[in-house]
Amino acid sequence: MSDDPFSDPNRPINPADRLKRLTFRAWRRGFKEADLIMGRFAEARLHDFSESEIDEFERLLDAPDTEVYGWIIGTIDTPPNFNGPVLAQLKAFRFDATASMGDGPSA
Repeated sequence: MSDDPFSDPNRPINPADRLKRLTFRAWRRGFKEADLIMGRFAEARLHDFSESEIDEFERLLDAPDTEVYGWIIGTIDTPPNFNGPVLAQLKAFRFDATASMGDGPSA
């Protein structure tokens, strides 16, 4: 921490740490169904995303759990401001319930 009282305490995070943080958040959405979908999606796809796609995924993580889950499974209409390419990939993402990953993060 700087001794300068006017320094920005929110220094930019390096890209690798940001991906780790987002993956951690994806595994801890608030209920197990959302955790399994978003956590596995983050582990499988996040490292290949562009900066704008990572930003979009982070916006999805900031949205309420039940709404995002409803958008993914199709029980709630997706608002236009969230209906982007990352959510489309998330909706199409399929995971095998018997996958060797188990019920939690791989690392």
